[in-house]
Amino acid sequence: MKKDPIKYLLIIGMVVTAALLVGQWSDFQDRRKAPVIKEETTLSAPMQELVATTEVAPSDDDIPTVEAAAPTVQSQTQQLISVETDTLSLKIDTQGGDIVYAALPLHYAVLNEPDNPFVLLNQTANHTYVAQSGLVGTHGTDKSGQRPIFATAATHYALSQGDDTLIVDLVYQQGSVGITKRFTFTRGSYVVDLRYLIDNRSDANWHANLYAQLKRDSQPVITDVGIGLNPYLGAALTTADEKYRKVDFEEMAETRGGVKVDVDGGWVALVQHYFISAWIPASDTRNSFNLRKANTNDMYFAGFTTPALTVAPGSQGEIAAQFYAGPKDVDTLEGLAPYLDLTVDYGWLWWIAKPLFAFLQWIYGFIGNLGWSIIVLTIIIKAIFFPLSAASYKSMAKMRKLGPLMQDLKERYGDDRQKMSAELMKMYKKEKVNPMGGCLPILIQMPVFIALYWVLMESVELRHTPFLGWIDDLSVKDPYFILPILMGATMFVQFRLNPTPPDPTQAKVMQMMPIVMTFMFMWFPAGLVLYWVANNAISIVQQYVITKQIENADTAK
Repeated sequence: MKKDPIKYLLIIGMVVTAALLVGQWSDFQDRRKAPVIKEETTLSAPMQELVATTEVAPSDDDIPTVEAAAPTVQSQTQQLISVETDTLSLKIDTQGGDIVYAALPLHYAVLNEPDNPFVLLNQTANHTYVAQSGLVGTHGTDKSGQRPIFATAATHYALSQGDDTLIVDLVYQQGSVGITKRFTFTRGSYVVDLRYLIDNRSDANWHANLYAQLKRDSQPVITDVGIGLNPYLGAALTTADEKYRKVDFEEMAETRGGVKVDVDGGWVALVQHYFISAWIPASDTRNSFNLRKANTNDMYFAGFTTPALTVAPGSQGEIAAQFYAGPKDVDTLEGLAPYLDLTVDYGWLWWIAKPLFAFLQWIYGFIGNLGWSIIVLTIIIKAIFFPLSAASYKSMAKMRKLGPLMQDLKERYGDDRQKMSAELMKMYKKEKVNPMGGCLPILIQMPVFIALYWVLMESVELRHTPFLGWIDDLSVKDPYFILPILMGATMFVQFRLNPTPPDPTQAKVMQMMPIVMTFMFMWFPAGLVLYWVANNAISIVQQYVITKQIENADTAK
């Protein structure tokens, strides 16, 4: 007896879907119960040991080793200085000059709470995520367990009204060599320019390498993106062989010595849903990147070291890099470094997704509402693919007409599957119907709609963006589940318009699909569900019109 592969594929698909739903629901609940990152900032590790014994002490391999560093004299008092711009709220530890806190005033932690900015970097008793930088090598100021303490003119800096830039200088004296660690902030930008200015007043050459790294534990980010959706959390970089390479915490832990690559220019980032932090060295130097796990605790490092800078006696020199802490904005990231925009991860369909996102932005420029822009984009795409959809719906309409004949064959040969299959093939040939004619046009369109799905999944523009009265945030679930119910209803109507499968098991599976999908989509971001509702509704209209045209043509004959 010949088996029907479609039936068994559908059954397997249902079982796998159910298993994934149960597993992802358990994972979703675990993530909801995970400790929430508090917006509390502490001093760097040496000071933490004096005030809070519960803090995690720094591992002995925090600082990259290039050559033996020169002795560092710690003569200042460690403290935190704050920096406020229109886009960034930072705290910088004068010990080492690390950025230990970064909040984004234009992106709220909670909808409609402007006094509660989203915190990206932080250092607390429960969580560590900081941006470190320093000098290593022959005359470097940084080595394991010892960081320079910089002097600063003030403890609070703010971008004044009318000014476009803000400069914050941290100063350190290394014998006869003056070192200034300069941070430059620009209005409207999430980029921090870092420069080490070296004034060598000694009688010998001065040598050191700049290192910069992101230091983070593996604590997950609490997200509400729906069952089955797990945005990537981990490191990424560009290499000579791969434009965009992900290196998650597990790979860092399992790779002995860490992941090491040398790249001309390059960048390294820590990526999470909607936001990233990234270090970007100078593009005209060959930099050594290293992504690794600490030897003694749950701490991970993603950073780079530049070639050594040599400053002759009686002269000045500088070495620079850029630091980005902000939303995953495609245009901004694309302008900062080659392939950094790929951290907005559209998957393997990025070559379709990027033009779709650009088109969505263009539509939004006219409409001014992202929800309606999604609907308009879906309509335009469906219109472009209308000829393919028409071919598919015509094939389905012909299959519906054969419904009575198929039922008759089922009654006559229901117990003989091989005979029934042979008779079905004869009937298809006689009626000039291709049973796969309805599937192929849909399969051709699928990459475009999957790419659009990932565009909406990854676009920070959806975050805290309202649509209709009851939807005040397109990036989270519909609070009243209206859109998921509409999605399930439109899917049910679509299946009713399609020909009924001759096999009863297949028919039951198809009847259950709208219920399963409705349940799953209840926890999906409203923007994604809106797209599916619009897509289904347009498909129903197209299919109904085409089916009526065929029926009217048959009646006229």
